[in-house]
Amino acid sequence: MNKLSRLSTLFRTLARIGAGLSFFVLICAVLLQVWGRSFGASFVWTEELTRFALLYLVAFGAGLSFRSGDMVNVDVIADNLPGRLPWIMRLASALITFGLAAWLLLPAWKYVAIGKLQTSPAMGVRMTWVHLSVWVLLAVLAVAALMRVIGMLTGAEDGTADKKPEEA
Repeated sequence: MNKLSRLSTLFRTLARIGAGLSFFVLICAVLLQVWGRSFGASFVWTEELTRFALLYLVAFGAGLSFRSGDMVNVDVIADNLPGRLPWIMRLASALITFGLAAWLLLPAWKYVAIGKLQTSPAMGVRMTWVHLSVWVLLAVLAVAALMRVIGMLTGAEDGTADKKPEEA
């Protein structure tokens, strides 16, 4: 297994763990909210926790979707172009995605820093942790796009998806 494959596996594993934990927290919060409303003991903080967990689920899921080829994409044009043009378009798309996500990391970090001045109303959690989801989304997306660019330039992938042979 080469270094890119190991990094891809590590990235996929960490992002899946992040998405799985976020989804688990979201499910638990919603179930607690439903249970509480059914028995007259509604918990106000569960709605906030649900929103926060959903933000992190999207943050980790965006990179996974990009790597697997499941992100919303308009392939109808690229797939109907002759020769190497589809590959060039996918490479350009990955480069642009990486560039934009990387470029936004510093402003997103400033947004995270603003969160230390605020707390969430129901849970009293510092908003830094909530705002961090935006930075995580950009970082995960940048890593996923960079991995695609490297994979395409080295010939390890064609830019359509990051599926293992048994998944294809």
